Amino acid sequence: MESVSRKCLSLRFIAVLCASLIGVALGGTAAPASAPKPAAIPVILDADIGDDIDDTWALGLLLKCPELDLKLVVGDFGRAEYRAALFAKLLERAGRTDVPVGVGLDLPSTGPGRQAAWLKDYDLKQYPGVVHRDGVQALIDTIMQSPRPVTLICIGPVPNIAAALKREPGIARKARFVGMYGSVRVGYGGSEKPAAEWNVRCDPPACQAVFTAPWAMTITPLDTCGLVVLKGDKYRRVRDSRNPVAVDVIANYRAWVASNPRMPANEADERSSTLFDTVAIYLALQHDFCVMEKLGIRVTDDGMTVMDPEAKRMDVATGWKDLSGFEDWLVDRLTR
Repeated sequence: MESVSRKCLSLRFIAVLCASLIGVALGGTAAPASAPKPAAIPVILDADIGDDIDDTWALGLLLKCPELDLKLVVGDFGRAEYRAALFAKLLERAGRTDVPVGVGLDLPSTGPGRQAAWLKDYDLKQYPGVVHRDGVQALIDTIMQSPRPVTLICIGPVPNIAAALKREPGIARKARFVGMYGSVRVGYGGSEKPAAEWNVRCDPPACQAVFTAPWAMTITPLDTCGLVVLKGDKYRRVRDSRNPVAVDVIANYRAWVASNPRMPANEADERSSTLFDTVAIYLALQHDFCVMEKLGIRVTDDGMTVMDPEAKRMDVATGWKDLSGFEDWLVDRLTR
């Protein structure tokens, strides 16, 4: 029996030795089991898509971020049918009809919208996915019924969100808010004078409701988002990409440029417009490229966003650590 035990021990020793030698030959030690990927973050996008073209770029970027699980899109600030149809056509062409479309509040608005030529005769009724005629209620239900906290990404004026908070204040306890809002130290085009930024000054009372709600907030003001313009090779990579999402972004950009006779006809061949809203999509994921400050921000009645130590504190992207790096990341996501 003793000899048998010794023989078993010897065989075990040989097996362990062989395994060690194999590990060394393959590069040292055996690789540990890979950690499970974190679950995608559930998000809702509320946007005035179809006015400035940057909302379309932002949607394209969001669709190329697998870390974000898009649960609902809702058009905001009037032109409700136009915005919903534009969302629906872009989602359908991207193969994302799993995403419900919410029709926002039907506020007074004028004109057909600057991307109407691309939308053409698309009918919202033909969208194969779910269409919620009451987009505000759909937003509330999506947040309240989610088993995990929802990230609400807002990149336009926020009458929808103010209405949602009034109907169901509890959404602020089950969501965090990430958006493109304001001007803290820098105005449009890098001006040293802060400005009343569009998304805020269009409806200051709605923004005041959002900026005082008890959710965690992260914003990109003009200090960061107002500096993002793709030029040169970076822009050409997106313009010439065959990726279906990038193709539709550029097609919409061309329609947007053509709708304004005051813009240079070759604008869409040379460079992007200012891509304000893309930074909000990025901040829903990470902050590495940005200088972040925790600031109290108050919305004034005339649409300014001023620093106030007594106001609600939020994470504010007040500068760039690496703007070029962000642009490279944006291009890579849209074209990969």
